[in-house]
Amino acid sequence: MTSPTAPAGGFALRDSLTMLRRNLLHARRYPSLTLNLLLTPIMLLLLFVYVFGDTMSAGIGGGGADRSAYVAYLTPGLLLMTIGATVVGTAVSVAMDMSEGIIARFRSMPIHRGSVIVGHVINGVLQSVASVVLVALVALAIGFRSTDASALEWLAALGLLVLFATALTWIAVGMGLISPNAEAASNTATPLILLPLLSSAFVPLDSMPGWIRPIAEYQPFTPAIETLRGLLLGTGIGHNGWLAVAWCVGLTVLGYFWATAKFQKEAE
Repeated sequence: MTSPTAPAGGFALRDSLTMLRRNLLHARRYPSLTLNLLLTPIMLLLLFVYVFGDTMSAGIGGGGADRSAYVAYLTPGLLLMTIGATVVGTAVSVAMDMSEGIIARFRSMPIHRGSVIVGHVINGVLQSVASVVLVALVALAIGFRSTDASALEWLAALGLLVLFATALTWIAVGMGLISPNAEAASNTATPLILLPLLSSAFVPLDSMPGWIRPIAEYQPFTPAIETLRGLLLGTGIGHNGWLAVAWCVGLTVLGYFWATAKFQKEAE
């Protein structure tokens, strides 16, 4: 059997899938964390559509109140906010593993060392995609339609969601590794929920005060939201597409090296 420090590639894949299965079973046994995080974007979607929808629509469009128009505007941002909220659970799960001693036991076993965090990443991405689907179904139920998007744009939108989920999940894993416990991990990952609130998810950048607009403009959520909105509604995305991909790739690389370096350091 290969050693824990130098396993073959086949064992690395097998061990990563084993860790993924473990995380999926853990999520199924303790669904309350995922459900609590998922409720935030759903409640915001319902709140802004049914309480503020007519007013926000009139303000954005400069015309009469049209709640359906605001549903179309709001949904892309809420889908990406769902990813930010869901990956907080990944940070908490990683912190729990690190603090409860299970990682030390894994290190004593002949498994690929990196498979532990890879399993968390794959699980986090799958949970994010599943959460996005649930929020999208709620949005469809209350009136969201994407009739102007082509099949290619739908495919590109799905790719962007998966890429964004991968990037944030790696960042969340890093946050979980630096946190001493689950509560600290939840607090550390809070910016992943707050940043969408300071983006173009709810109102256009042009309507924001001058002091907050740079915060909204120069962060990963805004270009991703504008790109997803353009893809789903069949409108132009301009330079936002490249910016969104660049943010996703940059955050993925940063999160990967941060998480693996921290995990290796903890193993020493």
